[in-house]
Amino acid sequence: MSDLPHLDDAGRARMVDVSAKPPSDRRAVAEGFVRMSAETATTVARGDAPKGDVVSTARIAGIQGAKRTAELVPLCHPLPLSFVDVSIEVREDGVRVTAEARTNASTGVEMEAMTAASVAALTVYDMVKGLERGVEVGPIVLLEKMGGKEDWRR
Repeated sequence: MSDLPHLDDAGRARMVDVSAKPPSDRRAVAEGFVRMSAETATTVARGDAPKGDVVSTARIAGIQGAKRTAELVPLCHPLPLSFVDVSIEVREDGVRVTAEARTNASTGVEMEAMTAASVAALTVYDMVKGLERGVEVGPIVLLEKMGGKEDWRR
């Protein structure tokens, strides 16, 4: 029915077979943003939000999210992650989350980086929603993907 590798002959979604692809070093970086008022951002920066230290909690949540990507995204391959880092930058208009993931595998690691950024951003939201209504999450974007056939940068 289709030449797309993620569809079978009947057009049903399936996990792509990557067994013929040699493992290689792969890296991806994704970013998310949580928009909020300057007052709420100041509370986050001080580390004294009612639910605790937003920055540290969001960093750990993002790392955990990357490690569980294959459980959350049905057709995603489980990958042996060699590195995950989540950095949080508190700005006047909100919180920027940047996530990096690395592996040596037969398929890319961008889903892990994007999951890390998403989970970290959702954690920030969860921890500040009691301080301010109208906090917004997004966008979540892939900034770069390295390794495999081609390198890509936004």
